[in-house]
Amino acid sequence: MTVAYEDMEIGMAIDVGEYTFARDEIVRFAEQFDPQPFHLDDAAAAASPFRGLVASGWHTCSAMMGLLVRNYLADSTSMGSPGIDEIRWVKPVRVGDTIRMRNKIVAKRVMESKPDRGIVSTEWECVNQHDEIVLIVRSKGIFGLRDPAQARA
Repeated sequence: MTVAYEDMEIGMAIDVGEYTFARDEIVRFAEQFDPQPFHLDDAAAAASPFRGLVASGWHTCSAMMGLLVRNYLADSTSMGSPGIDEIRWVKPVRVGDTIRMRNKIVAKRVMESKPDRGIVSTEWECVNQHDEIVLIVRSKGIFGLRDPAQARA
């Protein structure tokens, strides 16, 4: 593992990658997990407040989580997450939108009960091809320390 707790500095931002949402994938995800009309049907979506087919917010979160795991966490000491503090779906994600994700470290601390690991608080900022924020997630992750004896914060 190359990325450990000690490598994460408060204020550090990681460009995680980008993902483009295709129509068939938006519909397929919605059919299985969020079958609301504005995710499934062009006519119903056009008559909705969105004025067109949009991806489920859960689809957007899932795609961003996939980027985070494949492009960052897979080569880290990640031990999972104790939870998400906040999700904000700021703007709808539409067919053909390409979303870029940046993950910023906002706080961190070594766990008192398990000093071989720490909790890292992050903020995901996801923007579309127009540089408009579409999703913000505030969450925490647990990461192993490379050298627990040297831990300070």
